Amino acid sequence: MNYSREYAVFQRALRERAAQLRREATPAEQALWAEMKGHRLGGVHFRRQCVIDRFIVDFYCHSVRLAVELDGGVHDSQRERDEERDHDLRALGIRILRFPNQRVLSNMDGVLAEIVRAADETCPRPAAVWAESDED
Repeated sequence: MNYSREYAVFQRALRERAAQLRREATPAEQALWAEMKGHRLGGVHFRRQCVIDRFIVDFYCHSVRLAVELDGGVHDSQRERDEERDHDLRALGIRILRFPNQRVLSNMDGVLAEIVRAADETCPRPAAVWAESDED
């Protein structure tokens, strides 16, 4: 089997796993997605369980290169793996925000505010740019 065929098989498996993760979303993922889908979060478009390179991120906004990861209990035992993964994603120019599931469920407004702030810092929306450049 050649490299390109192996890569294609790997990518297909990754996309199938992402689809499975969307079907089996945690309560925190479901709650956050309900607030983010359909450009509801400050007009920014997010995808959920998005394949990037060899990883699947919980939520991703391509236009501002922002990934949002929700961490359940399993992440306590795989901190080193998460740090390596975050390093590799940052090397691709992607900013990562991580939130514990419990925080999403108990402080949704605070989590949403942090996501909007991060998106604005990465790439201000046109209205913010116009307001700054108006020198009248």
